[in-house]
Amino acid sequence: AAAARAERTTFALRGARERLAQAERREEAALDALHDSDARMTAVAEQLAQLGQVMRSARAEHERTSASITAAEQGLATTRAELAELEQRLADAESVAAESGETTEPDTTERERLAEAAARARSAETEARLALRTQEERARALAGRADGLEAAARNELAARQRAAERRARRAEERRTAEAVGSGAAYLVERVGHLVAQAEQEREVARARQAERDQQLAAARARAQELAAELRDLTDSVHADEIARAEQRLRIEALQTRAVEELGVDPQTLVEDYGPHQPVPHIPGPDDDPDDLPEPVPFVRDVQDKRLRAAERRLAQLGRVNPLALEEFAALEERHTFLAEQVEDLRRSKADLLEIVKEVDERVERVFTEAFHDTAEQFERVFSRLFPGGEGRITLTDPDDMLTTGIEVEARPPGKKIKRLSLLSGGERSLTAVALLVAIFKARPSPFYIMDEVEAALDDTNLGRLITLFEELRDSSQLIVITHQKRTMEVADALYGVSMRGDGVTTVVSQRVRDVAPPGTTGRDAATSGPAGASAGPAGEDRPAGGQDRRPEEARA
Repeated sequence: AAAARAERTTFALRGARERLAQAERREEAALDALHDSDARMTAVAEQLAQLGQVMRSARAEHERTSASITAAEQGLATTRAELAELEQRLADAESVAAESGETTEPDTTERERLAEAAARARSAETEARLALRTQEERARALAGRADGLEAAARNELAARQRAAERRARRAEERRTAEAVGSGAAYLVERVGHLVAQAEQEREVARARQAERDQQLAAARARAQELAAELRDLTDSVHADEIARAEQRLRIEALQTRAVEELGVDPQTLVEDYGPHQPVPHIPGPDDDPDDLPEPVPFVRDVQDKRLRAAERRLAQLGRVNPLALEEFAALEERHTFLAEQVEDLRRSKADLLEIVKEVDERVERVFTEAFHDTAEQFERVFSRLFPGGEGRITLTDPDDMLTTGIEVEARPPGKKIKRLSLLSGGERSLTAVALLVAIFKARPSPFYIMDEVEAALDDTNLGRLITLFEELRDSSQLIVITHQKRTMEVADALYGVSMRGDGVTTVVSQRVRDVAPPGTTGRDAATSGPAGASAGPAGEDRPAGGQDRRPEEARA
């Protein structure tokens, strides 16, 4: 309970310290803001004093300007009066001269003086007007500046009032912060007392707990010692009981063994062969019966060693197997059977090796004959497909016809190369066709199936291949899948594969001789008849050489 109370007090003290720190931070911020506000107020006061001085100067300037304007207006009025007087005098002089009718030239001195006076009066009037306009503009500018200064003064007064309100509010906040700080200090002091008291109580509780722990450890150690003693006593009792039980079982086993094996009563055995009787010497196969040592007294260690040595020798002899003769006869019979089987396997192996040799010889002979025939036909067919060229097939290992490979050498006309990899696609395709036709000619078959073998051939080579097809059709049946129209022209029957509009594949067949006009051959009929076209997916007829046609089968 004291520890829990101390922890709660510690938590409360930590929270109070945090609140005090926050209050101090707020107080410092408020003081900083107050100092900033005082600085701004001082600056505003200085600026306001400067504005007041400027305003007073502007008012004095305005008064001086007004006085100047009044004086200029008075001077202008005086000048205007003098000008009017001079003009009147000039008019009077001119009227007097006209009335007198004098023909003589009047004196110009007075006129010039009056003209100069008039000019001076006009100049003075112009200058007075300019000065009046200048003073009026200056007066308006000063009036506007005075209005601006008055507005700035009003704004400054309002700012001073707001600053005073902020100072009052900050002073109130400062007083609140001081109150909070004093309360926090009291709370910290109170919490400190509580923490000290809780520490004392915790130390007392810890001392009591340590004392109880020591007592408990001593009790546990004593209990462990007693449990160990009890366990040792229990183990010793169990060991003694087990040893006594083993001794009883051993004695019973020995008594049973003495009765069963020796046919002697245990009591009689002990009396005749007990430890009190001397132990006679047991002669070995090499000992002389007449020269035996005297019996010796019974010594348990010596007799135990003799017993162990006898047991080891008995173990080395092993157990006696009464069925050894029967097992030997069975094993001998099985050995004879297995020997006969091994001899039979050896004879079978020899027979199989002889058969394999005969098969290898026949395969080698058949392959050699087929190879020579195919090589001969390949040279002929290649020379027909490549007029002026040379081609042949050779063996990679002529000494071993069973594992040898075949190399094809092809040299088209006008070229010196013989490797197939250096030939063009059409030349390689035609060389492969030549090899196939050579095989067909060397070993004919009832029928052949070829899938677009002439796809990469030009018209000239295609014509040569078709000639070979016509030769092969005399002895075999050809089934050719092709897109070439010339191949279709030599066929006896055409089978076109197309797809209808419903997606179902349809096979269309046509015998060329059935549609051949009278007096034409199958070749002409295949050229002009419908066999050269294929039905498209929507039942539309399309040209035989078009890209949308399916592969057709031409059967010769």
